[in-house]
Amino acid sequence: MPIRLINQLNSWFSRIPYSPIALLGRFAIAATFWKSGQTKIDGLAIDLINGEWTLGWPTLRPLAIILFKEEYQLPWLAPEWAALLAAVAEHLFPLLLLLGLATRLSAFSLLIMTMVIQLWVYPHAYPLHGVWAAVLLLLMQRGAGIISVDHWLAHRRPPSR
Repeated sequence: MPIRLINQLNSWFSRIPYSPIALLGRFAIAATFWKSGQTKIDGLAIDLINGEWTLGWPTLRPLAIILFKEEYQLPWLAPEWAALLAAVAEHLFPLLLLLGLATRLSAFSLLIMTMVIQLWVYPHAYPLHGVWAAVLLLLMQRGAGIISVDHWLAHRRPPSR
């Protein structure tokens, strides 16, 4: 009886469509990085969940540079550049993930960022970074799913020979 029940459950679980899982993963990981990026800028604040909208030209917060100088201390990049690159990446790649556009490239970029954070900034946060990496690796391997611009573009082109 228990083996049959387990087999039945496994059968049901295997029928869960990938696309809603990918959409949830894309949204969750995008929100994580977007919210981090929002802490680095002034002038533009968009939080879909809280309903916060401040539309304006984004500028790098001085506190972001201080964090990269004093806490993050990346050994190969000036704090001003590191803060700027992180702020841009934490806005660009989550936006692309939400749209499902260049999903694999965006996931790869955020995976590299996750690895940098894990190795040089917060090495004790491996449980959290492991979850991020798992979601990003899944998106890299399987793509965005059918609820995405990537899927729409792939099926809009004439087939290649």
